[in-house]
Amino acid sequence: MKGIVLQINKRRILSSFLFCLCGLVLWGAMMPNTSTPIESAVIGEAIRHGDESKPDIAFACNVFWGEEYLPSMLSTLEKEGVNITFFIGGTWAKENPDLLKTIVAGNHELGNHTYSHPHPTQITSEKNREQIQKAEDIIREITGVQTKLYAPPYGECDKRVIHIAEELGYDTILWSIDTIDWQKPSPKTIKERVHKKIKNGAIILMHPTKSTAEALPSLIQELKAKGYTITSVGNVIAQ
Repeated sequence: MKGIVLQINKRRILSSFLFCLCGLVLWGAMMPNTSTPIESAVIGEAIRHGDESKPDIAFACNVFWGEEYLPSMLSTLEKEGVNITFFIGGTWAKENPDLLKTIVAGNHELGNHTYSHPHPTQITSEKNREQIQKAEDIIREITGVQTKLYAPPYGECDKRVIHIAEELGYDTILWSIDTIDWQKPSPKTIKERVHKKIKNGAIILMHPTKSTAEALPSLIQELKAKGYTITSVGNVIAQ
């Protein structure tokens, strides 16, 4: 009698297990697909650094103001034999065409930094296209250069913004080291921020400020002494 009861209990346990298993399978089949959307495989990502296997690093200088410091910076770059990337604002280019031509004459790379520096994620897709296109048209009209790199203002971008830039033929560029020079720190602080995070393929963000102009000569020499080659963003991300 005891054996019969044991067999019945085993059958009940097995039946309960099978019932639960079937329920789980059915529940899984009814759940919506939460895998990554296909667009993530199509839309690229913003580029924050270049090839980390080589000791090449890039300076990315965003220009919407600070034209009074650019001649000093350009002189230092020429003296040190360094060519970098200047991301140009459209309204700035319109007001400073001769200085923009001087940048190009120094064999520096030009990038697009929008027309009027809006918050890209806070404006419509059409406005984003307009901002990039207007800056591109002005830069090309003044210099004959067609830009291919896009630095969104405030480093602000999402998949929508990146996709718009891609549609217009641009790679979206951010940075791996921020000098935060717009806060007007000392030249020493700027150099410390760079040396603290420097590594192969780094993209170093800067602006034309008094502190940056003063820090640039020794910063370049110190980075060269560490074995780094300072070049443009386009060269660093080429691989």
